[in-house]
Amino acid sequence: MSKFIYMYKGPATPMDQFTQEQSAAQMAAWGAWMEKMGPALLDAGAPFTPARTSVVDDGTVAEASDLNGYSIVEADSLQAAKALVDGHPFLSDGNGKFSLEIFELGEM
Repeated sequence: MSKFIYMYKGPATPMDQFTQEQSAAQMAAWGAWMEKMGPALLDAGAPFTPARTSVVDDGTVAEASDLNGYSIVEADSLQAAKALVDGHPFLSDGNGKFSLEIFELGEM
């Protein structure tokens, strides 16, 4: 089994800007997905805060990307890790603004 990191990318609304009802719906959707994942979900992860920067190898600073969170899963292959995103709440809008990038984590 290998470990994979899901990197959430897109213009996500910070949770503190949701109404109570929207927040409850989001938490329920995430809870259902996490329950469905079972032991394959190694680290539910966390959202990134708006505080961000990007440091370039020439010492300059660039605008950071719109990565906004992560999760870590365990799967037999990249294809299996991709299959686990079925029903993922981050991909529920269907408007093409959000993506989930998957990277296999290597050994140091």
